Amino acid sequence: MANGSAFDERRVYEIRVIGVLDQTWADWFDGFGIHSQGNETCLRGEVADQAALLGLLTKIVNLGLTLVWVKRKMEEER
Repeated sequence: MANGSAFDERRVYEIRVIGVLDQTWADWFDGFGIHSQGNETCLRGEVADQAALLGLLTKIVNLGLTLVWVKRKMEEER
């Protein structure tokens, strides 16, 4: 099993949820870009580490949004 150190560094993530958020939520989601299409929203931004990612996911759950997926972007996709 890996020691997890690769997940304890700054990475770009995309998080897709069912529900519509607009740019007024950007500060609450740590400056993430927010793009809605239909009834889904994609949040994209840099996360400091796994603890910060968990914090963002907790915010999503607390808002009652349904998580569709979380994707860590690779260097070449940034």
